[in-house]
Amino acid sequence: MDDTTLAAAFPAATEAQWRALVDGVLKGADFEKRLVRRTPDGITVRPLYPPADAAAQPGRATPGRWRVSQRVDHPDPAEANALALTDLEGGADALTLVMAGSPAARGFGLSGPQDLEAALADVMLPLIGLRLDAGAAAPEAAKALLALAKARGDDLAALDIDLGLDPVAVQAATGAAPSWPGLADLLREFEAQGFAGRAFLADARPFHEAGAGEALELACVLSGALATLRALEADGHPLERARSALAFLLVADADEFLTVAKTRALRRLWARVEEASGLDPAPIRLHAETAWRSTTTRDPWVNMLRATTAVFSAGLGGADAITVLPFTAAIGLPDAFARRCARNTQHVLLDEANLWRVADPAAGAGGFEALTDALCAEAWSLFQAIEREGGIAGSLRSGALAGRLATLRRSRDADLATRRQPITGTSEFPDLHEAPVAVLSPAPAAEPAPEGALPSRRLAEPYEALRDASDDILARTGRRPRVFLANLGPLSAFNTRATFARNAFEAGGIEAVTNEGFADHAALVEAFRASGTPLACLCSSDAVYAEQAVPAAEALRAAGATTITLAGKPGELETALRAAGVAHDLYAGCDLVKLLGQAQAAAAA
Repeated sequence: MDDTTLAAAFPAATEAQWRALVDGVLKGADFEKRLVRRTPDGITVRPLYPPADAAAQPGRATPGRWRVSQRVDHPDPAEANALALTDLEGGADALTLVMAGSPAARGFGLSGPQDLEAALADVMLPLIGLRLDAGAAAPEAAKALLALAKARGDDLAALDIDLGLDPVAVQAATGAAPSWPGLADLLREFEAQGFAGRAFLADARPFHEAGAGEALELACVLSGALATLRALEADGHPLERARSALAFLLVADADEFLTVAKTRALRRLWARVEEASGLDPAPIRLHAETAWRSTTTRDPWVNMLRATTAVFSAGLGGADAITVLPFTAAIGLPDAFARRCARNTQHVLLDEANLWRVADPAAGAGGFEALTDALCAEAWSLFQAIEREGGIAGSLRSGALAGRLATLRRSRDADLATRRQPITGTSEFPDLHEAPVAVLSPAPAAEPAPEGALPSRRLAEPYEALRDASDDILARTGRRPRVFLANLGPLSAFNTRATFARNAFEAGGIEAVTNEGFADHAALVEAFRASGTPLACLCSSDAVYAEQAVPAAEALRAAGATTITLAGKPGELETALRAAGVAHDLYAGCDLVKLLGQAQAAAAA
């Protein structure tokens, strides 16, 4: 008997059998509410999918490894060069040159085109990939880069360079279209020097950072790329050359399934645009960069985990080159250690996990195929809506796109505040005593977005603002805001809710003063007074609350508690607890950011 056919000796399990087992575990809870989720764009994500037929999926132009790209963003060109050479010697095979003024520079970056020669000293351009990230200064930076390469004797037509010009991204970030020459004239100027590569970029980052879901991000990229294609064709460039002058950049997020599906979907969607334009689809150059909006300043080590998932997903989805934001990027200018971790994240996945060896690992997987199809359908619908509004530039000018993004941000903000979308290390499992991490220079304060520009926001900012306020109080007074956990009854009764409460309060920088529980109110009051805080939180089971919550709250109130919170929902005790001075309920699904802000203000007062 062939051991490999052992599975055939057992009857195949059915979805109905699986569903029956799931319903037993749910014990009457709603299946759709508990196990089915919806993306910000409204796409349904189910817990189980049947196998799917593997549809033809456009892939990389050259099957194999994706490029490992490292940011070059140190303001000192000599230091930037030293870091870049270390990265290349350490295994990176591409660089992303970030110029000051680019939205992605975050207050750093090379100061101007005059720094390119020093920053690229001893960098052999024919051996690596290079992407310019220069924002509104892209034409000047591109000309300087090409002039530098030509002066070195490099064959511009053979270089793997993306010049990164994206007028739509500049308009999104600044509120106004850039005052560049015509795109077609710029391309002619580059071609006159011998450049035959990708001059333009359709960049998803401004839309992702402003709150876009996966489908809207794809729609914005499609519309931006189509606008460039039209501009080049209208001014004399053949469509074949126009499309070969384009590259794409998607954001790789920590949601594995949606990032894989989004990356696959873009290739399908652009092939559809090519066919509609009368072109035979050709492989695109697809860059990916890990998500800025997912980075955190608190417990930044978790950023490594988020970046690992993002790289894994973008690589499996078919990205040609991936840039990892170092785990300290939100704190300041990353040092050599953070940069090494960024590139090694990719090396582990490429060289140890061997992810590049399968062209399309998601092919035929029911979940991935269904999500890819759903993203294609929703993104195409949104793309058509944007085109009806005058294309991406018109939609930005009219505010229609900003309105869609604002709606998505409000929904996501609510999910973050109620921890339906948790942030590990920030809103979940925070550490008030974490040690600081090293950066070469702290990040400058973010400047307000110009009028008409899309905002750039990180998801963790509301919680980080609370933590920053707590740090300020600690610096001024020598002690953080505190809350006394009034643990009632035995450990088995209060431990679950006390642990929940401690994590919740410390997410906002409020130190939880905990204990082993109290059997009588005299000991409770004595410990509360010794804690030195006017805040208290009742923690125990519903059964203990029924007997002790109201008298405990009354005792705490009499002892000087100005704010009393209940961990859980009060149920039938609500009226009595309110009368006893309980002001808030702390439970899964409450507006934690609002509650913590009120508690922090009360503690500080």
